[in-house]
Amino acid sequence: MLYLGIDQHASQLTVDLGNEAGDLVLHRQVKTNTRSLHEFLRSIGDRARREGGYRAIVEVCGFNTYLLNLLEKFGCDEVVLVQPEERSNQKTDRRDARALRELLWVNRDRFAEGKRPAKMRVVRPASEDDAADRQLTNMRKSLTDHRTKVINKVRNLLRKWNLQHDCPTKGIQTKRARAWLGTLELPEMDRLEMNILLEQWDLLNSQLERVNRGTKKRYEESPVARILGSIPGMSYFSALSVASRIGDIEDFPRSGSLANFWGLTPGSRNSGNSAASLGITKAGSSHVRYVLGQVVLHVLRQDAWMREWYRKVKRRRGSKIARVAVMRRLATIIWSMVKYKMAYVRGGPEKFKEYMSEHQKFFGAATSAA
Repeated sequence: MLYLGIDQHASQLTVDLGNEAGDLVLHRQVKTNTRSLHEFLRSIGDRARREGGYRAIVEVCGFNTYLLNLLEKFGCDEVVLVQPEERSNQKTDRRDARALRELLWVNRDRFAEGKRPAKMRVVRPASEDDAADRQLTNMRKSLTDHRTKVINKVRNLLRKWNLQHDCPTKGIQTKRARAWLGTLELPEMDRLEMNILLEQWDLLNSQLERVNRGTKKRYEESPVARILGSIPGMSYFSALSVASRIGDIEDFPRSGSLANFWGLTPGSRNSGNSAASLGITKAGSSHVRYVLGQVVLHVLRQDAWMREWYRKVKRRRGSKIARVAVMRRLATIIWSMVKYKMAYVRGGPEKFKEYMSEHQKFFGAATSAA
């Protein structure tokens, strides 16, 4: 068996190939153009057939899809996708590829036995549906952020001439305000900029409307997203965003595993007699953390038990840490909701236990163990 570590970039791959004994067999850089990449992977496949096959390991990035498909096409027995680790001060592509290959080789027996590997954060590639939902929700967030920037530029133009007080409505995102902005008398260059911004605003509204229709449709087709939609403040966009970034719930043996997967658990640095608690790891999806950060406000308003728990944490640690604590608790609640296919239960652990007791016959022994 051969072991291939790949440090992936847009223009080239740095690869490190080792054998069953852990010795280096090949190290090189490969251009990512179609011809060079296909020739390299074909040669690796031919060589691996004489060595009993090969496994590959690569870090998660925004353009993994084509590489994962090619590795499968050219005979890779297993591709391990891992979260990037904290970067050292001596980072090079060569060292990254070597470290990945050595991690894969050290854990070879655990992979063969189906056990959890050590010292690496393995990520399951998204299913076709989850990948589409992630792309759609990322698109919506990007368009919304872009529109916000355009609106802020319009506001800045108004402030430049102190015209914000003349707006016929309280805000500028109404039909009357929009019509007023179109007829407002401004110096030539400011009028030109205003017209361009208004055109961009209209275009973004049109694009968002199309994306929203697609998001609603995908939400209705996702059982997990519809379950998450019962959380206070969880819109169809938020629910689909979170649902598509869970994957298989069976990959998470405990509720805390999901919170850790999304980077909502605190880090630590212990050595000898010294111990330091760090902030949350932020190792998982930043999109999920963004969504949960927005949902927290609605949960605190509508769930009295959660609000009281938040206040207790706030008195001890401050509002920022308390808010993150609620996000982490929400992650553990989401784990239970998805695993047991249940709606959000207001009222804290006692109400949850009552709900589970009433529905014991649906959950059976798994519920008792939980």
